[in-house]
Amino acid sequence: MEPDASGGEPESIASETADPRPPSRGVPVSTVPELRIRLDGGERAVPAGTTAGEALDADGRTVIAARVNGELRDLAGELHDGDAVEPVEIGSDDGRAIMRHSAAHVMAQAVQELFPEARLGIGPPVENGFYYDFDVAEPFTPDDLKRIEKRMREIVKQGQRFSRRPVSDDDARAELAAEPYKLELIGLKGSGPVEDAADGANVEVGGAELTIYDNLDAKSGELRWKDLCRGPHLPSTRVIPAFKLMRSGGAYWRGSEKNPQLQRIYGTAWESRDKQDEYLKFLAEAEKRDHRRLGAELDLFSFPPELGSGLPVFHPKGGIIRKEMEDYMRRRQQEAGYEFVNTPHITKSSLFEISGHLPYYGEDMFPPFEVDEVEYRVKPMNCPMHNLIFRARGRSYRELPLRLCEFGSVYRYEKSGVVHGLTRVRGMTQDDSHIYTTKEQMGEEIKSLLSFVLSVLRDFGLSEFYLELSTRDDSDKFIGDEADWAEATEALRQAAQESGLELVDDPGGAAFYGPKISVQAKDAIGRTWQLSTIQLDFNQPKRFGLEYQAADGTRQTPAMIHRALFGSVERFLGVLVEHYAGAMPPWLSPVQAVGIPIGDAHVPHLEKVAARLRERGIRAEVDTSSDRMQKKIRNAQKQKIPYMLLAGDDDVAKDAVSFRYRSGEQKNAVPIDEAVEEIVKAVEARVQI
Repeated sequence: MEPDASGGEPESIASETADPRPPSRGVPVSTVPELRIRLDGGERAVPAGTTAGEALDADGRTVIAARVNGELRDLAGELHDGDAVEPVEIGSDDGRAIMRHSAAHVMAQAVQELFPEARLGIGPPVENGFYYDFDVAEPFTPDDLKRIEKRMREIVKQGQRFSRRPVSDDDARAELAAEPYKLELIGLKGSGPVEDAADGANVEVGGAELTIYDNLDAKSGELRWKDLCRGPHLPSTRVIPAFKLMRSGGAYWRGSEKNPQLQRIYGTAWESRDKQDEYLKFLAEAEKRDHRRLGAELDLFSFPPELGSGLPVFHPKGGIIRKEMEDYMRRRQQEAGYEFVNTPHITKSSLFEISGHLPYYGEDMFPPFEVDEVEYRVKPMNCPMHNLIFRARGRSYRELPLRLCEFGSVYRYEKSGVVHGLTRVRGMTQDDSHIYTTKEQMGEEIKSLLSFVLSVLRDFGLSEFYLELSTRDDSDKFIGDEADWAEATEALRQAAQESGLELVDDPGGAAFYGPKISVQAKDAIGRTWQLSTIQLDFNQPKRFGLEYQAADGTRQTPAMIHRALFGSVERFLGVLVEHYAGAMPPWLSPVQAVGIPIGDAHVPHLEKVAARLRERGIRAEVDTSSDRMQKKIRNAQKQKIPYMLLAGDDDVAKDAVSFRYRSGEQKNAVPIDEAVEEIVKAVEARVQI
């Protein structure tokens, strides 16, 4: 039996204060009209008034909700004739979301009991946890979080019941008159989806009813707390098996910097203590790998506040890694027939009106500035400028596919709340490519390009992938002819399917001008990162009037493939640092070998070895500091240098070194020639050690 969230073993189900299952109505079947429902693949007759929980014989702990006609419902909800009912288990994705949503309500109740002046924002489940936003006079402190978590455990142990009731708009306003943010949500009812309001109310669709969830005392039924919410929820607070509050921070109401800043508390909740412990261990490992911390420890990069948020600078060691990455990509692209171009950092704003970016992407651009009474912008992407290069002279079908590539600096206005180390920056370098092909060529070009992308990612040590196909939906953000979209989508789908990788659909996730394939890669601890993207675009070539002369002499419009392989150099480097926990493979390591003398007399011997290595292109140093040998070894290990070459009297006499690896393994008396060859071969072969 799992321990309960308060830390102790739960009482038996029979002795609990509140049974989490919805109460039986106790009505004899013979006196109640019947209705027919669909359950377990068949049809069943049940008494009218039967709840979903009764039909499923749900225990309220394993099965905690129901899916009725495809919609998630509380177990206490009554069924109707013809309903199709399915169980929702607590360990399923939907079950976890419901449990976490309920935990968010418990947290909000605890906060308002401890801080009565706190006003409620929203409190949805999120991946791996939940949060709730509060308007309070002062930010929450770590001690506040401890008090809140303690009160949550008391509420969980009480077994308060979650009870749903529909309310009219006027009644909701009257009941929640002291909650200004809830009143705003009520006012938004019928206006369409509410941004950043995953919780809050049934305000997504015009005409939908509002509902309030009451937290009721398990014994007396007395109201303990309430919230405007669409649900569903667990039957009882006691069904939350394991939770923990993680941190707090500022968050703008509904995600807009124009709105008040609230205080957001994040928590995690799981279906068992074991699952939660597993997740907390994962977080501890992820923290060890945090590229921001490792970047400082390894002296790779920094974020000077004088420059501004999201604008990193790379130190010499970080610069070496960048150079190795870029040099590798230049070589691979040259071998694959790409041609390098270069474009400026600023342009007239009108260029982005032609491309279509300004209406659809303007919020992600930095504000315009004026030069000679003309409006300019720093560029957020390279594709419009590459279109101008294609258009600069007449083109023949014999030149296609034309593969243009650039390491182009671009600038995007990311909101301050989402800027995160190297993985979400405002200034970045894209390894951008735009390929212009005929319609007949594009299918094979996409397949070849996808194979190219995957081979590059494997060379960087990533090996587990799946693909995501982002397509258009009914939104008005997408431009162009539907037939063009269908053709482009099918070409990408065929290439993705022929790759043999899992393909996941992402409806509505396409760029405004065309569908895309995203390569999703798993790192060393199982996290998924979106890396390379391949987009097929029929719209920008038309908007820029791009043409080539076909074999029959006619003028045709090319197809355009957008490709970002790293995504950005900055983000990819951050991903690699976390994937390798800073211990980069030898070919990417800023220092590939370090000589560590036992005494000063052994320095000349190691300088000779380092010179031999440098002649072969290896980045080698000798530690001539006054530190003792053991400290030099520790320093090299902290700097995650792949190879340490130690030398004492015996090594000098034998013209050898003692080979110490990053793992701690050691080989003694290795001849210098052999040591040099081992390091050179590992670097050239991009060995992952």
